[in-house]
Amino acid sequence: MQRIAIYPGSFDPVTNGHIDIAKRGLKLFDRIIIAILLNPGKNALFTVEERLEMLNESMSGIDHIEFDTFDGLLVDYAQKRNANAVLRGMRAVSDFEYEFQLALMNRKLNREVETVFLMTGLRWIFTSSSIIKEAARFGGDVSDMVPPGVNHRIKTKFGF
Repeated sequence: MQRIAIYPGSFDPVTNGHIDIAKRGLKLFDRIIIAILLNPGKNALFTVEERLEMLNESMSGIDHIEFDTFDGLLVDYAQKRNANAVLRGMRAVSDFEYEFQLALMNRKLNREVETVFLMTGLRWIFTSSSIIKEAARFGGDVSDMVPPGVNHRIKTKFGF
């Protein structure tokens, strides 16, 4: 049986921290499905199509990773994709409570799907898509926190 993990998120935009978690996750899983949650209630900077393009560009050449979108319950999507785990990255203690609650709810909904947490690499501990967007909005240099193609798209979005 293949060990398949779903790595869910908004990826708005994808960061070097996301890529780090995905690469390290491949040491634990045979395949990782990076899945963008379709959340109409969230005000995203990039469209779903743009985020899928950035993921594809940023992780081209990395085998055993695929990209998809989903809506509804994560555990239902995991079951549909024959995944036995959810992969989540944690940056700091502040992430723990929220992630822990999600993991417990997912476990209650489907005991067959495990949640695996990976600590973000020290280099990326302070980065998040939200913080990157905020810094870039005001002209901050985020080029060392995102892949080059993503940096270009961010600059274009904000007119720099």
